[in-house]
Amino acid sequence: MSIKNEKQLLDNAKTPELRRARQILIELVNKAIESADPSSKMRSRVRIDGECLKIGTYELDLSEVGKIIVVGGGKASGNMAEVFEEIFGDRITSGVVNVPEGTASVYRTRKIKLVEAGHPLPTRAGVKGAEEMINLVSDLEPQDLVVCLLSGGGSALITLPAEGISLDELRETTQLLLKSGAMIQEVNAVRKHLSRIKGGQLAKAAHPARVITLLISDVVGDRLDTIASGPTYPDPMTFSDALAVIEKYGLIEKAPKNILKHLKKGAEEKVPETPKPGGKYFLNTFYEIIASNADAIRAAMEVGKSHGFNVSILTTTMQGEAREVGAHLATIAKGVIEASKPVSRPALLISGGETTVTVKGEGIGGRNQELVLSAAIGISGLGNATVASFSTDGIDGPTDAAGAVADSFTLEKARHLKLDPVLHLERNDSHSFFKEIGDLLITGPTRTNVMDIACLILT
Repeated sequence: MSIKNEKQLLDNAKTPELRRARQILIELVNKAIESADPSSKMRSRVRIDGECLKIGTYELDLSEVGKIIVVGGGKASGNMAEVFEEIFGDRITSGVVNVPEGTASVYRTRKIKLVEAGHPLPTRAGVKGAEEMINLVSDLEPQDLVVCLLSGGGSALITLPAEGISLDELRETTQLLLKSGAMIQEVNAVRKHLSRIKGGQLAKAAHPARVITLLISDVVGDRLDTIASGPTYPDPMTFSDALAVIEKYGLIEKAPKNILKHLKKGAEEKVPETPKPGGKYFLNTFYEIIASNADAIRAAMEVGKSHGFNVSILTTTMQGEAREVGAHLATIAKGVIEASKPVSRPALLISGGETTVTVKGEGIGGRNQELVLSAAIGISGLGNATVASFSTDGIDGPTDAAGAVADSFTLEKARHLKLDPVLHLERNDSHSFFKEIGDLLITGPTRTNVMDIACLILT
């Protein structure tokens, strides 16, 4: 994987020092994404030795296993399915995995059917694939094995609306939540209670078979109940929690009436709750995270150290409004320059996690681009400061960019082009701003997803 507009990004640097900083950031982006490659991670963590399946420290005698069913979905699930079939071959009985639209032909699988589904809004194809998954895992025996392959994006790609809820109602609700500024845990609390497969319900359908879930984490804290909305993991959230999210973000008057009716019926115990921790459906389950944001952070650190930088990890739980996180990053930059805190120059500061954007304007943008635009305002004229933020899946919001880069002279260039950074920020129009500047980070879809990395270089 490589940044497609590397030359443009380098040519936009005003000084040799800033060009070098951009070159290092480009290397960092490439290495961070490469570190979470699903294919290499699967091969290193999953293997068969004779009749023994080994996943990390977990072992299973395959000679005692009956059917092997593979299900799942996510932005990295195509890679995961391809490698899993490469390892298991004809041992696999059958499988269905939902992958992003336009990607099925990229992978080679015979036993595992790849269904192209929509993201970030669910589609009918995703529903069809989810129905096939439920059918495949139903009526299994205790000796049978279900392997679930999950990664970021799975919440949208694996969709099966609850009884009485239409796909259009679900799409509308999803769109409202994604624009509200709600954290992914909150969004998924609602999604799980509008579904027949999320929140442990896939594991319920598979019971009493053994269930192994392999995951690439795209959530802060690697919460198993949140990754892809936890179809095989017990759900600690309730219908009341889901209603509270709707209320918190002012969506009571905006959400479809049928959605609110369903959630209220659940809160009144007129609709069955999702399976909870301690339930019998999870007595024969195993979970293994094979890649996460920590891998990307380590790769970023190694790049910085190899170039002689003093590296500081600001946080591994970056959350909150993107513009506020960007402004805070600029404040930290001033601290490094003025007081050598938290480290002295040359410095590389790294944050990992995933911010949110409360969309109020009519512009086009993404959380990483908005973060960088906010930071650019704060570091303007601050000497040799360069900032970048990117999504490891290569898609930042509804745009073709993974993120953006800015430096001390970004606002000066904006003035020459008659661009108002504050107005663009207010309109949630960061993509248009950086497209004009020429500082978008373009990688294309990376086929993995371990959240975001924000980096600040000070020389």
